[in-house]
Amino acid sequence: MEEKEELKKSKVIKIDSQKSWEHHISYATNQKYPIVVHFSAFWCVPSLVMNPFFQELASTYEDVLFLTLDVDEVKEIASKMEIKAMPTFLLLSGGTPVDKIVGANPDEIRKRIDHFVHSTRS
Repeated sequence: MEEKEELKKSKVIKIDSQKSWEHHISYATNQKYPIVVHFSAFWCVPSLVMNPFFQELASTYEDVLFLTLDVDEVKEIASKMEIKAMPTFLLLSGGTPVDKIVGANPDEIRKRIDHFVHSTRS
């Protein structure tokens, strides 16, 4: 039950391990929630600049799971998802990537997430 409350508050969840990634992807997939992942790095200024924007998105879309992941902390996931630059935003449905946005472009990110969320509801 606590898990659902966490999602309802819709805050960004930090992924710090393969186990954490698998748990949240599995949970969201079972609940049929779309997933948006922000791949970042602590040394990447554009990634850091996007954090408040990503938090704002998380509070806008209540039925979407927002995850953030430092590529240096969880290299195996970044590698598996073929993340080559930061920031990268990955949109997943059923645990499968459906869109990838590379770079810090808030307008484009908002537009693509909005389209993604609406397409998963129909």
